[in-house]
Amino acid sequence: MDAAQHKRCGKVARVADATKQRLAFLDWTRGLACVLMFQTHGYDAWLSESARHTSLFGLSQLAGTLPAPLFLFASGISLALVIGRALEKGITPAQASRKAMLRGAEILGFGMLFRVQEFVLGQPYAPWTDLLRVDILNIIGIAIILMGLMCWIVAPRIAVPREITDAKVGRDSETRSRYVILAIVAAAFIVLVTPPLWTTHQPHWMPWYLESYINGVHNLGAPQPWLFPAFPWVAFAFAGLAFGFLIFSPWAREHESTAFVVTGLAGTVFIFLGRWFDAMPRQFYAVYDFWHTSPNFFLIRIGVILGIVFLAFAWCRWGVALKGFAPVIELGRTSLFVYWLHIEFVYGRFSILAKRSQSIPMATMGILVIFAAMVAVAAIRNRVKGRGIGALAFWRRPTQVAAS
Repeated sequence: MDAAQHKRCGKVARVADATKQRLAFLDWTRGLACVLMFQTHGYDAWLSESARHTSLFGLSQLAGTLPAPLFLFASGISLALVIGRALEKGITPAQASRKAMLRGAEILGFGMLFRVQEFVLGQPYAPWTDLLRVDILNIIGIAIILMGLMCWIVAPRIAVPREITDAKVGRDSETRSRYVILAIVAAAFIVLVTPPLWTTHQPHWMPWYLESYINGVHNLGAPQPWLFPAFPWVAFAFAGLAFGFLIFSPWAREHESTAFVVTGLAGTVFIFLGRWFDAMPRQFYAVYDFWHTSPNFFLIRIGVILGIVFLAFAWCRWGVALKGFAPVIELGRTSLFVYWLHIEFVYGRFSILAKRSQSIPMATMGILVIFAAMVAVAAIRNRVKGRGIGALAFWRRPTQVAAS
């Protein structure tokens, strides 16, 4: 290899390493969501009735309000990365959007397959209606389909890939701005109409298994807070989509640290705004439910998520997250598989502890065992490249998408 080739190879390696570092925050964010999910599910499944009336359990459940929003927000960021790269090279934005919708349908299908698995393993006690529960995988699939549909509708009409280069100047910024605005509008619409859809204007004219995708009624006639209907959960994905188009814009990539500092500051502002709106003496909605349907709580959670994203970036950029073995990042790189697997060992037939009968120390020990086991499984899975279920993780493995 001559000097010129060696120099080019070194440059390519540095670019790939920089890309990996720039996207590590997303893996770390998803990994943190997995950790929060483990503790929430573990304490909920295993603690005895007396242990459930403690401040620890209350804090655990409060932390449990974050994993689903983090996963959905991350799916929006990942989709923005895929669509954004289509604006730069390779394929047209419309083609990328259609591919995203197909991937969303695939994730929805696997969510339904997961319900079949849980139904079979839950026999003879699981009712057939469990097959139609709206779980987190289902709504992530729906969210990706809806985001892809929005991007496809407003995508610039570039007929063939070679036209992207000619259209890139000016159009990239214009298209990104259009995507950002529409994603914010979509998120705001979903959040604002959620309270009446859960209370005064429930669409009871729909079959319950379809209405459940709107407000999570299942077959019980009233919205169930433990389900994941499109309203309000898909709003987190659209918020992530808007953020992704902003954070992966040319300006943000050139001023990366500044962009993420602004992210952290914006998160703080959103938290204070949400608390300020909630403290107002008069409320807009006839029925106000802060913890489940309130736009104010959504705004606060978006603020917390932005704060987590900033801290994840700082930890990956200036901390030790990328030095040596990184268990949280390992979890984040295969979060779909980890989610699918851990459920059976916490809630399912193969639970490692007897359910609803454990003390806090025993439940905590069980959570540590689950964490260690899932990190080991994730580390093995991440080193088996391009095989089996790894093909399903395009929306949770942005590093590989970016490198392709």
